[in-house]
Amino acid sequence: MSSPGDSDTASVGNEKNVNRVVDTEKGPDDHDHYLATVDEFGDNGAHILDVDRLGAEGQNLKTAKDGRTVLIPQPSTDANDPLNWSSMKKHVILGVISVVAFVPDFGSAIGVVTLIPQVMQWKVTPDTLQHNLVGQLGTLAGGALFTVWLSAYFGRLPILVWFTTISFGLAIWTAVATSFNSYMAARIITGFFSIVAQAGGLMWIRDLFFFHEHPRKINIWSGAVIISPYIGPLFAAFIINKKPWPDAFWVYVAFTGLAWVLVLLLTDETIYSRTLATDRQPVPKSRIMRMVGVEQWRNRRVRGQTFTQAIMRPVIAISKLPVLLCTVYYFLNFAWVIGVNATVSIWMTSIYKFTPYNLGFFYFAPIIGSLLGALLGHYLNDAIGTLYQRRHGGTIEPEARLTIIALATPTMAISILVLGFALERVYHWSVIAVFFAGQVMGIMIATTAINAYLLDAYPEGSGEVGAWIVVGRTMGGLMATYIEINWVTSSGPIRAFGAQCGITAAAGFIVLGLGLYGKKLRRMQGRMSFANELGYGIAK
Repeated sequence: MSSPGDSDTASVGNEKNVNRVVDTEKGPDDHDHYLATVDEFGDNGAHILDVDRLGAEGQNLKTAKDGRTVLIPQPSTDANDPLNWSSMKKHVILGVISVVAFVPDFGSAIGVVTLIPQVMQWKVTPDTLQHNLVGQLGTLAGGALFTVWLSAYFGRLPILVWFTTISFGLAIWTAVATSFNSYMAARIITGFFSIVAQAGGLMWIRDLFFFHEHPRKINIWSGAVIISPYIGPLFAAFIINKKPWPDAFWVYVAFTGLAWVLVLLLTDETIYSRTLATDRQPVPKSRIMRMVGVEQWRNRRVRGQTFTQAIMRPVIAISKLPVLLCTVYYFLNFAWVIGVNATVSIWMTSIYKFTPYNLGFFYFAPIIGSLLGALLGHYLNDAIGTLYQRRHGGTIEPEARLTIIALATPTMAISILVLGFALERVYHWSVIAVFFAGQVMGIMIATTAINAYLLDAYPEGSGEVGAWIVVGRTMGGLMATYIEINWVTSSGPIRAFGAQCGITAAAGFIVLGLGLYGKKLRRMQGRMSFANELGYGIAK
């Protein structure tokens, strides 16, 4: 969707689905407490963003700078409301969250290249050494779920601060490890804590930005996630060409330390309950106390959510079929993205006799692919939203976000298939580079679409849906990393990658089904009914 002030403001809805939610302690004429929110499971579950379509109903609603785009949710008059923060502050926090989200896969993928000298140093097989990556992927998934329920109870900021602090220490342990067991332990534990901004990214975006701003902000954040596992090997390849492998992990330490410092200096708590009147909102007093979680703990009863209820949030989220199906789709696609990235250094060095120096330049290919995917997503998401509303009487459903996957899925499937033929028949390495980039471009486009769809469909569960997508991604990567080398070696690249192509293509039918029946599924199951709604001002 377009940002405020853009000439082609995207989208909207049906008048009866924009509700006035009036705080019970304010009078009905206090328009600062009118909240434009979405009846996700009403007659058509669509947002109304064009104030002109609301007539008299929209006269008192706040709009963006263009004067037409209704702000959803409606901001309060409270200066402490994150929606009222300056654009600079919002985007600085988004930038920090994106940097923190960049770090885990950057560090994880460094091990893909350092595997070559580590095998020689520790006298283990490449398959055995890959176990550290498999273990880390497992803890990434567990850490994602812990991140969102801890953040729901203790607050966004303290979990971000404590997890990045611990991650910094664990990064140092990885760099100084002198045995395989010590190295593997450091890598596995790191996964649990380093995932904090990947799992919680959608929470921060939902807290800080209005509905019509979400796709572009998701594109920025997810772009950092997708590009990171290719920048890590690029750095590592150039480093180990001249230096010992631990030096590559000291670069990881530097990035983790940078992320930690940025979190300490530039972030703040973004939880804000829109069901409370301004005069009942907790008043921020000390940023240091918010960073360590003291203020949030003192105000936990105001937010009205018990520890057990916070734990149940991810369970409630995955019980919704659209969330489960999107998680499965991501599992079946990202598996081969990680599988290819985890093994490509082995194939390029063994088949094409690449040196680490050659391998470093080769990794520019997936980086270019991720940047192209981000660029296409930036404009195509807006274009598709605008076209959809023109063809549907000015309304847009969450399922419209999935349209772009019709481009992403075939791109990934074809790329995987060609990679199989290229490796087995030893095509020129440039063919592998091009279709390696194509696969990454496809997953970048799909990532933004899936996250935007789930955030539109379940805004009240922004953190939970984001965490389950991380689970799908990491579990797919765990499975692929564990089987990829043996599968390709025993069956041959054409058969192995051909099967993966078929799985990718078949997964596309999941999204097709959601496009056709997702709205009915959402109506049938209803919204996520949590103990306390923090963000979209949904009346209880």
